[in-house]
Amino acid sequence: MEIMIQMQNIFRDIFDNDSLVISEQTSAVDIDAWDSLNNIQLIVAIEHQFGIKFDSEEMTSWKNVGDMITCIIGKIQ
Repeated sequence: MEIMIQMQNIFRDIFDNDSLVISEQTSAVDIDAWDSLNNIQLIVAIEHQFGIKFDSEEMTSWKNVGDMITCIIGKIQ
């Protein structure tokens, strides 16, 4: 759950929206401002926060925030 809290804070920062609430089912279609530029900023912020790096295959496989979290957990354990 701590990862979700950290992700929530990252999303709020990247999308400049303190009231944004995400769930594991949240995807790019749910957030109007989630364009390709914000996606890059989001990935960089997540990598920095958790001290990890994603490869392009991982990133293209994500369908929602839950997939991102699963990938993060796999890298930090």
